[in-house]
Amino acid sequence: MKKMKVGLLGASGKMGLSVRKSLKENFFTPFLAVSSKNCDEFVFTVADLKNVELEILDQVDVWLDFSSPEHLQELLQFTKKTPIVTGTTGFSEAQIKKIKIASKKRPLFWASNMSIGVWALRQALKTLGLVKDFNFVVEEIHHTQKKDNPGGTAKTLRNDLEKIVNKKVTLPLGKRVGNVFGIHKVTAASKSEMITFEHTALNREVFAEGALKAARWILNKKNGYYSMDSLQENK
Repeated sequence: MKKMKVGLLGASGKMGLSVRKSLKENFFTPFLAVSSKNCDEFVFTVADLKNVELEILDQVDVWLDFSSPEHLQELLQFTKKTPIVTGTTGFSEAQIKKIKIASKKRPLFWASNMSIGVWALRQALKTLGLVKDFNFVVEEIHHTQKKDNPGGTAKTLRNDLEKIVNKKVTLPLGKRVGNVFGIHKVTAASKSEMITFEHTALNREVFAEGALKAARWILNKKNGYYSMDSLQENK
């Protein structure tokens, strides 16, 4: 089987480092890294996409992105058709609209959380439709370097919950402490009882493994906007 040439945006960040470790499996070739630091395991390392020759960009089979909303917009600008798997969060409504427009010309996979466990949690939340009259709250804990608060996963859980219970849920409660990889909790309570769903990430590798699974899956897909639902329901 031909190895997949991977481009990695945000290669020197915490998630970028985890992805680089996971890329060592045989299916992938670390081809092009966009990073402020040299990435020895990649064939090419560049500081800015503007400096990359089109011939090199065209060799990338799939892009993995764990950077920022602004850098993802640059990636969309300089690469026209290559599939993208992104776990970046913190998008504005206007940026999300641009991403969905871009997916009409390429396969584009976005997930606020690449963990299969979080996807399973989202499915479990559907049972809360049986207690729509309860009160609901979403909470999250992340490391102190995480910029968006509340984070993308907490927002996704809240959006899911609002659809399930057909009413507004208060903004997620976000805490930033230590070096926590990610704890997400959804609580449903009445005056007499309480239900709690919780997911804890034990390391960043779980997100990297999910991203690489999505990269393998999306390679031969048609143009369109894909998510963890697409990946899990069609595997």
